[in-house]
Amino acid sequence: MRGTDKPRSSPLVPDAVVAEIARHDWDSMVCGCGRSAGHLVDTLWNAAEGHPAAYRALNGHAFQAGVLKEPAPAVCGVLMAVWTAGPPRLATREALLWALVALLGSDDDGSAYEAGLYGRCAAFVRRGADSLRREAAARPGSVSAAYVDGVLRLLGLAV
Repeated sequence: MRGTDKPRSSPLVPDAVVAEIARHDWDSMVCGCGRSAGHLVDTLWNAAEGHPAAYRALNGHAFQAGVLKEPAPAVCGVLMAVWTAGPPRLATREALLWALVALLGSDDDGSAYEAGLYGRCAAFVRRGADSLRREAAARPGSVSAAYVDGVLRLLGLAV
């Protein structure tokens, strides 16, 4: 697996999420903290296993002070793979949605319609917009619904 020195497995992490993590060359990216982004694999693995704090730990790495960093699109790909797999715990879903709002609320030198960091992040999230809407519809007035509304507004997809 790229970005790690050993393959990992967990009954909590679906194969699609493992494949998305493995698809990226984390070691070749410069993290927001200035190191190789290879260390993010552990954080993303923890997020995929359902640890809400792992999503907040992306601050300073995938985004920092409102600016996207090089690993942001790959991180979005993993987050959306986790979302698609359907994290069972409400706290995990809310933390994941928080991370999406934080990522999409950050800036780079591109736009939502270009291949910059933001555009590549937005592309991953747009593909899952329908499942995000279903989450909001299933929990009107909830924290999850508020985060989904934020994500959709940031993408220009809010009704």
